[in-house]
Amino acid sequence: MDIATVIGMSLSLILLGTAMMLGVGIGPYLDPPSILITVGGSITSLFIAYKMETMKKSVSFFMIAFKPQTFDVPGLIKRLVDYSTQARRDGILSLEQQVVQEENSFLRKGLGMAIDGAEPDSIRDLLEIEMDRTLDRHKTNAGLFDTWGSYAGAYGMLGTLIGLVAMLLNMSDPASIGPAMAVALLTTFYGSFIGNILGAPIANILVVRANDEALVQLLVIEGVMSIQAGDNPRSLETKLLTFLPPNQRVSSFE
Repeated sequence: MDIATVIGMSLSLILLGTAMMLGVGIGPYLDPPSILITVGGSITSLFIAYKMETMKKSVSFFMIAFKPQTFDVPGLIKRLVDYSTQARRDGILSLEQQVVQEENSFLRKGLGMAIDGAEPDSIRDLLEIEMDRTLDRHKTNAGLFDTWGSYAGAYGMLGTLIGLVAMLLNMSDPASIGPAMAVALLTTFYGSFIGNILGAPIANILVVRANDEALVQLLVIEGVMSIQAGDNPRSLETKLLTFLPPNQRVSSFE
């Protein structure tokens, strides 16, 4: 689990809940008509804006924010350096057995093409296309939550207008003014809640996750191209270590 995301989400809910309880309690903020307008309305708009297969996976996208795919980048660099050392010593065809057992599918594909004798430009082009398409797909999935936040805010304003109209039409009945005002105010509250806790922050962290994966894939591309070119393993490691923060750059040759 990503501790920062869990802490941020938990603290947001705790702070909001505490503020409500210190006021009039949580009960008055639970209004079914407001929930139907804001939450239900914004979700139905998402079904219009996105494909069904995307909506079916929306919960799994949400969970990625809390439990992302992890990458052992130092370990990946070490494997690439080992592959480079073996390829320089025994030829690139000697990697065929190791490639079958490689756990990183992106690296497995790149090395497989190199072993099969594909042209360097073809390998780079194919891997970069896959990297770009994966990044675009992840960003589109992240955009679902950003869009949800925008729709929720718009439905919150729509609910406010509905509540105000109901209130203005029943000004002669004081008992109806309170419920109408509750709808008017609480829809805005729900819209702001979705947009600022479940929408934009989740979308942003999913983009961060996508960029992290793209960076790892770029590292793999550089490693595969260097192995195919027969670069010195030490030079390869020096290049790949630049993908890590300075305090994590530890050479296996030292």
